[in-house]
Amino acid sequence: MRMRNGAFQGETCVSCNFSRYIINIVKHIQDYYAAVLGEFEAVVLLALLRLGNGAWGAAIRRDIQERLGRELPVSVVYVTLQRLEKKGMVRSYVGEPTAERGGRRRRHYLIDTPGEQALGRSYRAFKIMTEGMDGTLQRL
Repeated sequence: MRMRNGAFQGETCVSCNFSRYIINIVKHIQDYYAAVLGEFEAVVLLALLRLGNGAWGAAIRRDIQERLGRELPVSVVYVTLQRLEKKGMVRSYVGEPTAERGGRRRRHYLIDTPGEQALGRSYRAFKIMTEGMDGTLQRL
C-alpha cells in the first residue's frame, strides 16, 4: 500500500529523510547565528510571546510575577525590554492616548525575528541539556 509520501508502507522515503536532514542543518545554522539570551531576557520574551504582540510593559511584568511567584521592581522589565530593543529582538510603538490613562499613551512591544530565533535557540538548548533529568531537577 502506497503512503502519501510516495513510499510503500514500511519503507522510508529517501527524499523525505533528506528533506528532514536539510531542515535540521538549517536549524543548526540559524541557532549558531542567533543571539544568546540571559535568563531574564528569555523570561521577558516568553511572556511577550504568551501575551501576543502589542503587549505593554505592565502586562508583561504582571504575567512574569504571577507565573514565577516573585515580586519584580517596576524598572526591571522596562530596562530588559530596552536592552532587547537595542539588540533588535523586540520593537516598540506608542499607542493612542486613552481616557483611562488620563490621555497618556502606552508603549507596546512586538517580538521580532531575531528575538524569536534567540528564544528558539535558548529553548532547544535547555530542552537538550535537561533531557531525562525531570525527576532530578524537580527534587532540587
